Amino acid sequence: MLSYIVRRILLMIPVVLFISMIVFFIIQLPPGDFISTYAAKMTTGGEIMDEAAMQLMREAYGLDQPWYFQYMKWMWGIVTEGDFGYSLAFNRPVGDIIGQYMALTLIVSLVSMLFTYVFSIPTGIYSAVKQYSFGDYLITAIGFLGMATPNFLMAIILMYLSYVYVGDPMLGMFSPEFVDQAWSYARFIDFLKHMIIPVIVIGTASTCDLIRVMRGQMLEEMEKPYMLTARAKGLSEAKIIMKYPVRAAMNPIVSTLGWSLTSIFTGSTITAIVLNLPTQGPVMYNALLSQDMYLAGTWLLFMAVCIVLGTLISDILLVWLDPRIRMQRKGM
Repeated sequence: MLSYIVRRILLMIPVVLFISMIVFFIIQLPPGDFISTYAAKMTTGGEIMDEAAMQLMREAYGLDQPWYFQYMKWMWGIVTEGDFGYSLAFNRPVGDIIGQYMALTLIVSLVSMLFTYVFSIPTGIYSAVKQYSFGDYLITAIGFLGMATPNFLMAIILMYLSYVYVGDPMLGMFSPEFVDQAWSYARFIDFLKHMIIPVIVIGTASTCDLIRVMRGQMLEEMEKPYMLTARAKGLSEAKIIMKYPVRAAMNPIVSTLGWSLTSIFTGSTITAIVLNLPTQGPVMYNALLSQDMYLAGTWLLFMAVCIVLGTLISDILLVWLDPRIRMQRKGM
């Protein structure tokens, strides 16, 4: 197992480098650059920047060089100094911006992911075991409704309900009186209250989807002959369910772990804008609009690393869950 993990980690390095190169190239495909976007905004405000001034700014920021030179300089800074470049839009180092928004982004994403798996797996098991019952029909109806409802619409509905019944739409991650305060018990409680709507909105679509997957896999496994053999041995129904079909049904759930994390990151962008959340979604959106290549490239590189790490974790969990995969690896 250890040698398998080491090989996969070594394989991750060229994969991440290749993805980072593609990301950096694609960011620069649209016509113009940050300087031209900045000049257009100044023109809208009544100021005019001539071509000579724009060229001087490009030379100062290194934007006059070909994209591959810019990429190599960016990647060299990351590898040797941990320097992710300079954000032209924020006029600050990218590392400072990442540090400012990363903590809340990870908290929201990981709590949403925990909510998704903790709720979807038991619900999917119940729906399969109680097939065609009232609870199964109710879960199925709610599941389809949750998958069909756009995140931003659900966010607006929950904000409205919160305002009507609580008197606060729960925008942002803190109430105005706690935004600039140091951490305290009252600020932590306020933070937990504001986490409810984002977690429900971001996690609902993934939760409903995983419930359907878990239910379908459970129904398929419960029809297999080994279930009849286990019952003939006198094992209790609960023990049979948890020991055999649940473990087998977890395979497709675990195999999508890497994609689930990044889908929560990317799917939370519109929700974060609607809820005014200080997370990476609005920052990355604005960076892409303004062609702030180092900031946008760093966020996309981080998401690529999450996909690769998530896939590695999924493979390790699959080897642990499924004896057939362990046997295949030993036979190779």
